[in-house]
Amino acid sequence: MQAIIKVIEKISDLTGRFANSLIIITTILIMFEVISRRFFGQPHVWSYEVIAFFYAMHFMLAGAFTLLYKGHVTVDLIHSRLSTRGKAILDVVGYLLFFFPFLIILIKVGTEFAIASWKISEVTPSAKLPYIVPIMKTLIPFTALLLVLQGLVNIMRNVYIVIKGAKL
Repeated sequence: MQAIIKVIEKISDLTGRFANSLIIITTILIMFEVISRRFFGQPHVWSYEVIAFFYAMHFMLAGAFTLLYKGHVTVDLIHSRLSTRGKAILDVVGYLLFFFPFLIILIKVGTEFAIASWKISEVTPSAKLPYIVPIMKTLIPFTALLLVLQGLVNIMRNVYIVIKGAKL
């Protein structure tokens, strides 16, 4: 079990670090477009879509990484008043009732969107860039799957706390 947890956490960490590098590319693209438009009067029709693509990719790929390092927004009204076991139980219930059902739907619908997008070779609306839309739609179920895997690790850790009273 420990080996599986380590592999999944390594995947979450690596995808998050990759996602962080995408912000650098996004920033460079934004700077390029601003300079091109403001100083040379030469805006590019593709820039908005490509920048949005890189930012969305960053945002989606960082989800499991953020879950791994407990960076998502939480409401601690009840959680902060509970014992360690109580927190673990509440977390497991939250994952089972809210987190996983949402992600299962996201994987199902996202996969349907991705398949349809690849079938019709969907392109971006204004620049007609190939592959960007299908790749983005493929990232939806992929990143949801990464979140499911990290969520399973978090559940395993919480169940261990409930049973043993100590962290895994």
